Amino acid sequence: METTRLLISRNIKIYMRDRAAVFFSVLTMLITLALMVLFLGSMNSDTIVSLLAEYGDVRDTVKDRMNAEHLVRVWSLSGIVLINCVTVTMTVMGNLVQDEEEGRLASFYIAPASRGCITLGYILSAWVIGTGMSWLTLTLGNLFLMGKGEGLDLRTFLILTGMILINSLFYAAASYLLTLFVHSQSAWSAILSIVNTLVGFLGAVYLPMTMLPEKVGMVLKVLPVLHGASMMRRVSMQGALADTFAGLPAQVAERYSEGMGITVSVKGEVFSIATQIIFVILLSVVLSIVSAMISVKRSAKER
Repeated sequence: METTRLLISRNIKIYMRDRAAVFFSVLTMLITLALMVLFLGSMNSDTIVSLLAEYGDVRDTVKDRMNAEHLVRVWSLSGIVLINCVTVTMTVMGNLVQDEEEGRLASFYIAPASRGCITLGYILSAWVIGTGMSWLTLTLGNLFLMGKGEGLDLRTFLILTGMILINSLFYAAASYLLTLFVHSQSAWSAILSIVNTLVGFLGAVYLPMTMLPEKVGMVLKVLPVLHGASMMRRVSMQGALADTFAGLPAQVAERYSEGMGITVSVKGEVFSIATQIIFVILLSVVLSIVSAMISVKRSAKER
């Protein structure tokens, strides 16, 4: 395990050494969140206010808009945190591709250390950094919410931290499996660019589910990206949903939640948060086993 620890430390130092890259990574997160709140936020909050007005009762429009804007801000933050769980872990896993292309990985393999320890070193370093950067995004986003008097309570914050750990672990394992089939930095950069573009759509972050074709929505429901975003939204948005849709039939909030990817259902059955967590954990285990099997098979061929 000493080899694993050293490799984790080494990969973290490589990532943190480029301070400009780390700074702009954080800045990109904040800019993305700000753009979503400023542009998509206005559109989404207008939609909510219009939905509330459809029910004809005399309502406090000013209060409805404040609640709607809060709801959209928390929704946006949850989506950005999930995006970071994906993109940051993949960025860190690029160290493995770089090490292979530059010949360092071969040196690691001939060292007196098992491939399992080396594999674990790469996965855990991606997990640690992915978790750290996603947690930093959550913290900065929560400070922004606190500035508006809408901060998350400690229990919700801790639950979201646990969900970040789970999702980052999955994407670290998924990224490692993907690197087994990629052998150049240029190819990895291309894949990362594609993922950076798609992940916001796959998690219904850039566009709500209601704006997607039904068949596309069904595909998204079997992907872990949507479930990861959904579990974070359901935890962070409970209070905001209750405040926004207070006094309205429960079906209104349920329909909105389904349309915005807060809940995920198939044939009318809503996935529970526990089911979503188990789904992501099981996928992490399966991907890790598949990666180990491929690595062992390649090791046997090399002998």
